Amino acid sequence: MNIDQEKILEFLSGEADRPLKLREIARKMEIPDEGYGSFRRKIRSMLRDGLIVKIKRGKIGLPAKANLVVGRLVSGRNGYGFVVPEDKSEDIYIRGENMASAFHGDKVVVRILRTRRGPAREGSVIKILKRAKQTLVGTYHKGKFFDYVEPDDRKIPKDIYIASDNSKGASNGQKVVVSLLEWADVNMGSEGKVIEVLGYPDEPGMDILTLIKEFGLPLSFPEEVEEELDDLPERVEKKEFQGRLDLRHKNCFTIDPVDAKDHDDAVSLEIKPNGNYLLGVHIADVSFYVKENSALDMEALKRGTSVYLVDRVIPMLPERLSNNICSLKPNRIRLTFSVIMELTPQGERVGYQIKESVIKSKAKLNYDEVQKFFDGGHASKNIKGLESDLEKMRKLSRKLLEKRLARGSLDFDLPEAHVVLAKDGRVQDIFEVARLESHRLIEEFMLIANRTVAEHVIRLSVPFLFRVHEEPDRDKMEAFSDFVSTLGYSFKVSGKIRPKKIQRFLKSLEGKPEESLINEILLRSLKKACYDPENIGHFGLAFSHYTHFTSPIRRYPDLLVHRLLKELQEGEYTFKRQSMLVRRLPKIGEITSERERSAEEAERESIKIKQIEFLQDKLGEEYEGLISGMVPFGFFVRLKSLLAEGLVRVSSLDDDYYLFDERAKRWVGRRTKKIYKLGDQIKVQVVRVDKEQKEVDFVLAGRGHGTSFRTRKKRRPKSRRK
Repeated sequence: MNIDQEKILEFLSGEADRPLKLREIARKMEIPDEGYGSFRRKIRSMLRDGLIVKIKRGKIGLPAKANLVVGRLVSGRNGYGFVVPEDKSEDIYIRGENMASAFHGDKVVVRILRTRRGPAREGSVIKILKRAKQTLVGTYHKGKFFDYVEPDDRKIPKDIYIASDNSKGASNGQKVVVSLLEWADVNMGSEGKVIEVLGYPDEPGMDILTLIKEFGLPLSFPEEVEEELDDLPERVEKKEFQGRLDLRHKNCFTIDPVDAKDHDDAVSLEIKPNGNYLLGVHIADVSFYVKENSALDMEALKRGTSVYLVDRVIPMLPERLSNNICSLKPNRIRLTFSVIMELTPQGERVGYQIKESVIKSKAKLNYDEVQKFFDGGHASKNIKGLESDLEKMRKLSRKLLEKRLARGSLDFDLPEAHVVLAKDGRVQDIFEVARLESHRLIEEFMLIANRTVAEHVIRLSVPFLFRVHEEPDRDKMEAFSDFVSTLGYSFKVSGKIRPKKIQRFLKSLEGKPEESLINEILLRSLKKACYDPENIGHFGLAFSHYTHFTSPIRRYPDLLVHRLLKELQEGEYTFKRQSMLVRRLPKIGEITSERERSAEEAERESIKIKQIEFLQDKLGEEYEGLISGMVPFGFFVRLKSLLAEGLVRVSSLDDDYYLFDERAKRWVGRRTKKIYKLGDQIKVQVVRVDKEQKEVDFVLAGRGHGTSFRTRKKRRPKSRRK
């Protein structure tokens, strides 16, 4: 018997006027005896997901009715934390003593204790629904009375006790992976078992290996996935051309980072007799090879996305697929899914076609060589014969960008560090990468293709997975307004907050020393984009409809979108299929959004690790930087050349006694009235680097304050997240 989850929720929110026991709910809902087993399993599943909660004496009710909230715990370094509710209400502050045994990332049930002054409520964790981690990475220590592991994740404030027979022979100071056996109260510590000994911290490659284990990233594919790969053909058979647009004669080509191996998007452009553009965006047809519910598909969903670390890629799909069979390599016949759009010279779309296709890429271009062609007309060997195509593409992409910005679309250009490694893994260089017009060209073409697909599907009113971005919280925008006022800028939060208003403010910052800092703080103040079957639009892009279609090699939502589009075109969207998708899509959106967040965090952390490693032998060297953060014991400085961040402790400022003005986010000299505030450009000297704790300390060098410095940027690929 199929028990409808929605009917249970409807009953508990309406007819049930109090928490009820399981048998009472079944009786009142008139569940027959033969269906009671299925009903009980559904209730257990809903309890695990936090949709309903068990209260005193085993009674069941809705969290909101019981003054309870379900959400994800975000821990601070000092033992406190916040719970981000699943119902998207305001965050809940959790004191250290009210954390119970919850760790950072856990899905928890919180009882609301009181409403604090300010934006946050206060609560207490009463139940852990789902652990974010079953294992953790740390340093093994042999103590006088007991052994323990000190977690690398500083958001886990307590050591993990290890019994002597659970050490797996680990030596003092080695990095280990620990499985947690007993989750004790946060104030007491937990007990664990060493399941893998990684090695000593100073061994080559140990830093990134530790990071991979910390984030639970897979280093290999399951055996059943490898077995499925053996059955996939290397070459495209002619019979597969049937029913597809044959575009092998078109000037299709890829533009990617110079070191890219997975080429999942190609572009083409023609001029029609009426003067309109015919823009083609051709995407690798991964769904042809990765069938739903296959071992390949299940593993791809589990991974959610490829992860781009400084020294390697943890791919969503095996390399035989991502770097070979599906990759749009030049002069190779490849199956694709194309969005072909007719656009006026003003960039207005007047027609489109979405269809399975086959292409033969004419060239593999990289961003640098395309930019050199744009800058000086120099055509590399790869570009020869495509000069006219690129010039027309450049003209169209500029028009598309102009139109998008006119709609109010936000266009952040945050600094991004590129790490150059030697063959042995050591850091050779780190520098800030420039955002090139060649990057923008591809970005604009992918944006309009994604938007076209979303607008196509929305007219059909069928279950689908969209890329959505909610409007920002007013409280957070008011906090942002207060912050920029301390820097001398005005951003008034009144009426409805629209992208256009934010865009105008960002425009006023261009060229200012504080531009990148304010952009970063603003980005943190906005909500994160995610995947959801409910189309609420994309605030940041100012699009009412948007999805991800253009990167199925490295993002699972794109692969799913391809699959759904094919079903629509082939008339296979049955009522049964629709019902199944209505049930599955929210969970897929949740999984892929979480995996995306985790991947981004791992990528940032891998860069930070290498930035700190690079500074280890730079003690005494001086760098130009920008004050990027204020704390009661000093201020953080971000180096302009390396984008690494370190702390200047107030105790090192020996020319005066400095007082912390928390409201204005600045340090003020008591006698000299000298001020250090956010956005100030200063010169610092490296005095301490602790790779283990991931900390860097600076002291001021020279006079520095208020000086303007030049920075270098090199042309390297920006992030591949389009």
